[in-house]
Amino acid sequence: MSDAISLFVSARFNGPPGMGNGGFSAGLAAQLIDGPAEVSLRASVPLDTPLSLVPTQGEHAYECRQGDQIVMTASRAAPLAPLPSPPPSLAIARKGRDHYPPVETHAFPACFVCGPARTDDGLCIFTGKPDGFDGVADTWTPSEAFADKTGQIRREVLWAALDCPGAFAIGFEDRPMVLARIIAEIHARPRAGEEVIVAAWHLYDEGRKHGAATGLFSADGTLLAQSEQLWIDLKPPVTAA
Repeated sequence: MSDAISLFVSARFNGPPGMGNGGFSAGLAAQLIDGPAEVSLRASVPLDTPLSLVPTQGEHAYECRQGDQIVMTASRAAPLAPLPSPPPSLAIARKGRDHYPPVETHAFPACFVCGPARTDDGLCIFTGKPDGFDGVADTWTPSEAFADKTGQIRREVLWAALDCPGAFAIGFEDRPMVLARIIAEIHARPRAGEEVIVAAWHLYDEGRKHGAATGLFSADGTLLAQSEQLWIDLKPPVTAA
């Protein structure tokens, strides 16, 4: 354990009640990996709890542990495939939130990334399906609170922004789900105050498992960061008798 580093997810960065947001937590777990990284969430990430990030025998591979329990694993990944289609224009993306579910029906209204009850201190990324685009979209202007000393947005915050939109591309409002795996690749980090386009696409369904892809783009459509995610339904689908 001498090579372990400490990791801590503050209660501010929650996803579902009482646990860390999957994307934000994964970004912390992947902090020692340059380039594309894959993080699997093995257990709920505890909040305000010391965790250890421990190198494993594999090259560029780590385990995030709470005591003896493995909470997350992180490893280097291959570059991601191109996203399914070009992003929407800035004007179209701005209309996505007009189709976002209201706070009354949101499964996790206090989520740091997508919670409509977190308009004071969350990311407020509200991806809905605008007319003229085949996925879901919104725009996001990150604040200085999420930037490092250079003014660029911190990597773990970008991982968070690459998380929740995928669930809404799948249909989160109809079937709540949680993140099981995310692969992310950051090409360039936006600066605080820079409006970016957030877009996500539904990729596949396999029973309770669902795939999605998310991209962050500059206002002119340049790809800044992307991810692919695996989501798991919280409840089995209801079938007719």
